[in-house]
Amino acid sequence: MIATAPYPQTDVKQPFQRTARQQQATEFLKRYRHTMLYGGSRSGKTFIIIYAMVVRALRCHSRHLIVRFRFNHVKRSIWHDTLPKVMKLCFPEQPWSPNEKYGFIQFANGSQIWFGGIDDKERTEQILGNEYSTIFPNECSQISYEAVVMMQTRLAEQSGLVNKMFYDCNPPSKKHWTHQLFIEHIDPLDRTPLDTKNYGMLLMNPEDNRANIADGYIEEVLMKMPRRQRDRFLHGLFLSDIEGALWTTTMIDAARAKRSAEIVKTVVGVDPSVTNTNNSDLCGIIVASRDRNGEALVEKDYSLRASPNGWAHVAVDAYHTHKAAYIVAEVNQGGDLVETVIHSIDNRIKVVKVHASRGKFARAEPISALYEQGKVAHADGLDDLETEMMEYVPLTGAKSPDRMDACVHALSDLFHRQANEPRIRIA
Repeated sequence: MIATAPYPQTDVKQPFQRTARQQQATEFLKRYRHTMLYGGSRSGKTFIIIYAMVVRALRCHSRHLIVRFRFNHVKRSIWHDTLPKVMKLCFPEQPWSPNEKYGFIQFANGSQIWFGGIDDKERTEQILGNEYSTIFPNECSQISYEAVVMMQTRLAEQSGLVNKMFYDCNPPSKKHWTHQLFIEHIDPLDRTPLDTKNYGMLLMNPEDNRANIADGYIEEVLMKMPRRQRDRFLHGLFLSDIEGALWTTTMIDAARAKRSAEIVKTVVGVDPSVTNTNNSDLCGIIVASRDRNGEALVEKDYSLRASPNGWAHVAVDAYHTHKAAYIVAEVNQGGDLVETVIHSIDNRIKVVKVHASRGKFARAEPISALYEQGKVAHADGLDDLETEMMEYVPLTGAKSPDRMDACVHALSDLFHRQANEPRIRIA
């Protein structure tokens, strides 16, 4: 049970020091009915929005909502991580209690913060059966604008607070609704101009929050990302999709947000290199799986520059680590060398040979279409692969990148083999 002492109706004093950008963000969240905080990774966006929501909840009896695309994500990243940190640092004397059954936390004055995901129809109906004073679509690059409009219909609680929507994201494509709404100031559905006095946005980047970030994160992680990822997660820039590219930022974001069902089969895709010099191609090595719904998950990228013996050891290790059914390898380069070098390490491994008689575009385009249909999920840690995919423009005639080729080999095999094939692996 939590204490029942009344909460003050005015601002609550907090013992932590906000950064200069967090102070500016707090003012923006007070000023506008719709406020988006956008920018790079670990910039303090979500933290300061949760802080503002708790302040609002403590002022009067009221109900508030935090939504992500998947409920498990909001529960793991906010309920069990960001929220406890906010309460410990900013409101150490304020008691709160979780209600695991219905998915909310409650304060002593009766105010509640609910947590929801729009991936589950029953849960969505449950959370949207309430009215709220604040609604916060978290990581809204993964949420459709139609879902946001649906949420807005529940921003209707008469609590005495001014009802508000808060948003945050690492900037996706300039074609995304967040750019249209907050940067272009047009309605994403009918393209009509918006009243700008209701919409505020603030750029927050990791450098603004350096005091609260682990040493080395900016220099050793963000600064070493591929250029497009660096622009997004370090500098907080909305990305322009490359004209003619088979994969867009929106497609990759959707793959990151997607959740897989039970895994039934795993393969290792290999796009081999046959030399080992500073100018040699990478050997693309990608692990991908098919789930019981017939959809796919790209799990891991082991690509490297190495001798045939070196990359073969990595591919074999990946095969065993992920309990793969077999290795799918292109044999245009090196012919039987690929199978020979793999079998020199482990001759029990089945190698499915891909003879790339069709052009790269002809093989990659059907896989791109599967992404567009929402049939492929991505695990974390695939930044280099994702950058290759978003930057590959087949009609330029440039060589297709090796990670992407290995991924296409693996996914082509998983999607195009007979559906009644016996199950290989249960995760």
